[in-house]
Amino acid sequence: MSAEPKYPLTISLNVLEHLGINLYSNVPAVLAETVANAWDADASTVHVNWEEDGAIVIQDDGIGMTREDIVDRFLKVGYSRRHAQPGLTKKGRRPMGRKGIGKLSLFSIAGVVDVETARDGKKNAFRLDVEKIRDEIRTKPGKAGTYHAVPRPTDLIDFLDGTRLILRSLRRRRSITTTTGLKRRVARRFSIIGAEQGFRVVVNEDEITPTDRDYYDKIRYIWTYGDQEHVISQCDVEEHEDRTDQVSHNGLSVSGWLATVRRVRDLKDEDSAGSNRGDNLNRIAIFVRGKLAQEDMLADLSERGVYASYLIGELHVDDFDQYDGPGTDTLEDDDATTSSRQRIVEDDERYRNLQEIVWQELKHIQKCWKELRSDEGVKTAISIPAVKKWLDQLSGGSREKARAWLGRLNRLRIEDLNEQKSLIKHAVLAFEFYKANEDLRQLESVSDANLDAILQVFKSLDDVESSLYGQITRQRLRQIDVLRQRIDDNAIERAIQEFLFEHLWLLDPSWERVEGSEHMEGRVSTLLKDVDATLSEEEKRARFDIQYRKTAGKHVFIELKRPKRIVSTSQIIEQVRKYRSAMMKLLRAQGRSEEPIEFVVLLGREPSDWADDGGQASSTGALDSYQSRIVFYEKLLDDAYNAYSAYAEQRRHKAYLESVIKDIEDYDPPTP
Repeated sequence: MSAEPKYPLTISLNVLEHLGINLYSNVPAVLAETVANAWDADASTVHVNWEEDGAIVIQDDGIGMTREDIVDRFLKVGYSRRHAQPGLTKKGRRPMGRKGIGKLSLFSIAGVVDVETARDGKKNAFRLDVEKIRDEIRTKPGKAGTYHAVPRPTDLIDFLDGTRLILRSLRRRRSITTTTGLKRRVARRFSIIGAEQGFRVVVNEDEITPTDRDYYDKIRYIWTYGDQEHVISQCDVEEHEDRTDQVSHNGLSVSGWLATVRRVRDLKDEDSAGSNRGDNLNRIAIFVRGKLAQEDMLADLSERGVYASYLIGELHVDDFDQYDGPGTDTLEDDDATTSSRQRIVEDDERYRNLQEIVWQELKHIQKCWKELRSDEGVKTAISIPAVKKWLDQLSGGSREKARAWLGRLNRLRIEDLNEQKSLIKHAVLAFEFYKANEDLRQLESVSDANLDAILQVFKSLDDVESSLYGQITRQRLRQIDVLRQRIDDNAIERAIQEFLFEHLWLLDPSWERVEGSEHMEGRVSTLLKDVDATLSEEEKRARFDIQYRKTAGKHVFIELKRPKRIVSTSQIIEQVRKYRSAMMKLLRAQGRSEEPIEFVVLLGREPSDWADDGGQASSTGALDSYQSRIVFYEKLLDDAYNAYSAYAEQRRHKAYLESVIKDIEDYDPPTP
């Protein structure tokens, strides 16, 4: 009876930890290593499946391994296939594996790995247990120890050639995405997957195809290097430029593509469950021998242009890995990848050359992108009928300048329709101001007899002014609507306080702006505190707040009574008298006693004495003598809304430019 086969693994604890357990942090990266090994083994198909018990099963139909292959190659850390088997594989493939540590990556996600393999019908099976490997080699700190993998039954091996890996005791379950997400991330790590290359990868019985990369359909403008017809055919591009002749630098051969997407959010990758664990798509990925070698080199270039946030690309640079073993065309084993296998060495001369190539291309792309986006911006703007009509009525020279203004807007990272309309609207107004100023400068050369030209300039200025005030009117109507929505029995006090004191036009349209009176406001603030100290508890409970503003040459005091409180006219006058007396004393001390003072008292309910016969008229007269008036909360909004609505309706058909702005604001594009 023959002895059980032995499967020795000699490794140090440091190598196990750094090049195994801690090498990768996610399932797709580990699966990429197993897919690369299957490619090197001349597999035609790789199947990846999750079992009901939570295990991941990866099986390929490659050449498989004999026991000697297992001991001398698979379990030998640092085994170099390229030295032992130089040149191409039997299928003519250039091997991806290089450092002989890819199998250790399995320990990044699995505590236990079962290996089942067969070659020419000879079957072997064994188990690798990370904790047992640790225990075995921990006794030899700093040195390599030997762990003997546990043999397993081979009766379940139902294939003549190939390898099956069963990953158990998974540690990074959170990085396992949906089948769709996993297909997408594996597809993005290889360019050799697909029928054309004779290499299929199937996840849970669902085959990965190039379309699973899920970004080709987002590409808008693309610049290609070499034959990229297979990429172009999957894109819905608007502009394509072949730049193959522009990417030769110090003999470095580069192929692939760089592109910009339609919207920045197209580069925000999410898995199908809506999480944010997807890849960063705003990147330029580097592929070597069909496998992702560096996820992003764009970050190394520190490009800050707006266009860069729309960039995505794949560049294939096989010059980073030319070595196929001794005796082949390239004799020097000049490795350009870091030990982590996730980056190109930054100081490598080839990488510096690539950076220079890409930087030059990015400057070209930036220039093209600005022009293309500008043209697109004009198309977007004139899709609004009012803007097209406005452009058409401009003279030739002015029309071209206006188109340039509109085009520049599209270079900004603004994708929301309402924000875009707002920018277009302000661009139209800004251009009209610009044009009016140009016309004013030209008046110096207009003869006194040419009155029509002068009047036309004045009319243009009047139209701009009218449209601006029309915008203010519509904005105020919207503000009143918002305030109305916020006001209810519980919110009215705070809503009014926050809004009213900064928008005095609600009380009086002539009170457009608060005048700069910081010094006076400081003095009055002290005055208010002094008067407040003299108020009775009942007066304090009835009042919500009082504020001072100076506007339109008046000193205005606004007192808010609590909406549900009922007060009498005499109570209002008593408080007004105290504030008025104190304010007049302050003004006299400054030699400004002639300046007018006005009091506005906001109430939720009518004063108690208004119920008496003639009470309202008597109250109004008494308040007038103190330059005071009562305003009710609800009527305040109604009056303001009605006043601005009437103005808006009156002006609706009178100003051409105002109608253009209104049409832009109201534009709602047809649903595709």
